[in-house]
Amino acid sequence: MTDIRIAYSTIDDPSKARRIARRLVEERLAACVNIIPNLTSVYKWKGQVETEAECLMIIKTAQGSLSRLCERLAQLHPYDVPEFVAFSIESGHQPYLDWVAKNCGVRSQESGVRSQEEGDR
Repeated sequence: MTDIRIAYSTIDDPSKARRIARRLVEERLAACVNIIPNLTSVYKWKGQVETEAECLMIIKTAQGSLSRLCERLAQLHPYDVPEFVAFSIESGHQPYLDWVAKNCGVRSQESGVRSQEEGDR
């Protein structure tokens, strides 16, 4: 198991997703955010079943950044109850995992790398 995590959040507009993604990366809470548009979400809200178009944000981060990431996402997100769920990564390409850790400003579990500088992929 690694210290790297994948988090998901949905949002109603691609431009809002890009704005939030950029902030999370700039603030080193995420190394990368993928934005997948044109999802259909079906959910119950305030007693009604809703069907809406949304974007999925796939957020690459580190365990040490999760609580701050969740707090910041809630501040930036327009929803009353933004989705935020995180998953553990069993394994992966170690140079990529190190890159994620480096760009979140945390120590990599495998290599011990810690850096505050910008990382290139």
